[in-house]
Amino acid sequence: MIVENVPLARDHRLRKQAGSLLEAGCSVTVICRRDGRNRDCVPGARVLDYPAPRDGSGPLAFAWEYLYSVVMAGFHLVRVLLGPGVDVVQVSSTPDVYVPLLAPLRLLRRRIVFDFRDLSPEMFAARFGRRSGPIYRTLLLLERASLRLADRVLVVNRSLERVAIVRGGVRPDRISIVGNGPLLSRVARRPARPDLRGGRAHLCCWVGMIGPQDGVDLALRSIAHLVHELGRTDCSFVFVGVGDAVPQLRELAAHLGIEDWVCFPGWAEEDLVFDYLSSADLGLEPNPEDFVSPVKAMEYMAAGLPFVAFDILETRRLARGAAAFAPLMDVAAFAHLVDELLDDPRRRAVMGSSGQRLVRESIAWECQRERYLASVCDVDRGARTPTGVRP
Repeated sequence: MIVENVPLARDHRLRKQAGSLLEAGCSVTVICRRDGRNRDCVPGARVLDYPAPRDGSGPLAFAWEYLYSVVMAGFHLVRVLLGPGVDVVQVSSTPDVYVPLLAPLRLLRRRIVFDFRDLSPEMFAARFGRRSGPIYRTLLLLERASLRLADRVLVVNRSLERVAIVRGGVRPDRISIVGNGPLLSRVARRPARPDLRGGRAHLCCWVGMIGPQDGVDLALRSIAHLVHELGRTDCSFVFVGVGDAVPQLRELAAHLGIEDWVCFPGWAEEDLVFDYLSSADLGLEPNPEDFVSPVKAMEYMAAGLPFVAFDILETRRLARGAAAFAPLMDVAAFAHLVDELLDDPRRRAVMGSSGQRLVRESIAWECQRERYLASVCDVDRGARTPTGVRP
């Protein structure tokens, strides 16, 4: 299992996948960035990690990061091939940079699973504001090559399934939809911690990696409208996580005059994250990308936390009655929904119960685990076609 942009300790999906494979009797090796907690977070998994590349913010910095990551992953992959051996290699997007490793694996008749989580070209466009040029076209080519080299493509939702079929040319029978729901055993609602509310009556929460494409700037603008236009000053807003957008977002909060209401506490261990979710009145999901199945929304729902989101396809498919939806990019409408829900505890309770029911019945990892294992095992034992794709 190879992932580029986060260590195993911070990759909830990879940890669930690796743990499920180990429980099914597989031997698992993970290649990823170094973190002191990597070797303890999935007991039984072999972890081969490497020092993280230096963070950068421009296209050249990202190119260097990806080149370095491919070289390091290739070095460790050769160690595995020459040592204990490997039958199936799973690579995770984004970014889709492991094509130089996948092609030789095909020649060696190793089977490949591509875990298609996100869209690299769209993330580039969100970060740098353009859907053209050599870098964007290269990302499209890398995505297509990754999809076509795989024996099995895993997708987290139907929007990505359509991209794999239309843009990648993958046959539908080579695709499995495997959601990214939380483990029920780890997300039970806990007693609230009043100290996390920042001395105010209410708390709204956001959790996750904080990048330019995640819409946190839109959330901050809605908070400014809530505070300065609607006069709501009895709520604290906490954005739990790390990412390269945090410095700019702190500056934006100061520019908007809301730094007294907004907090960026940084990375939090899982226990503290669920303390925040259990202590909050509302979750925030300002993501504007319609192909994303937001992991944070699933965690809100598992914790019984209603949330406000923009009205986009995959979030509405996922949450249904567990969220209130504002028109896309309408920060004033977003703020009004937050204001209304903070004043309506009965409605919040109904929405929270709806979310927990959906998680238990269909979204939780326990509901996805068998589909994931079946997909990997089918690749391992099944006969393959020459390419696994349509012309």
